[in-house]
Amino acid sequence: QVQLVESGGGSVQSGGSLRLSCAASGYTYNSYCLGWVRQPPGKEREGVAVISVDGTTSYADSVKGRFTISQDGRINVYLQMDSLNPEDTAMYYCVAYLHSGSSCSRVPAAFAYWGQGTQVTVSS
Repeated sequence: QVQLVESGGGSVQSGGSLRLSCAASGYTYNSYCLGWVRQPPGKEREGVAVISVDGTTSYADSVKGRFTISQDGRINVYLQMDSLNPEDTAMYYCVAYLHSGSSCSRVPAAFAYWGQGTQVTVSS
């Protein structure tokens, strides 16, 4: 049973930084894409960043150059968020799906496993 547990959300002023963490367990480490999906209030979910088994990353245009996804032995997945702005306010979910290739999808519907989410609020 794949389990994903997020931490690190909170409130920050515009221009600030936050680092989200996700503890992943219950899966074969070399067979999954890992990532982060967010859902702003009243809006659709958006795939923010993904990382593949070989470390290949992909980002949404809205966060490119400001957010960085990384992994720690594929046990912990992190999302470093810099230069935050109010449009980044959302519930952030750690996500995963079975895929051993180097190219991971950021489409939210692709992810079979979801954490409970952590709230990020950015004030102006």
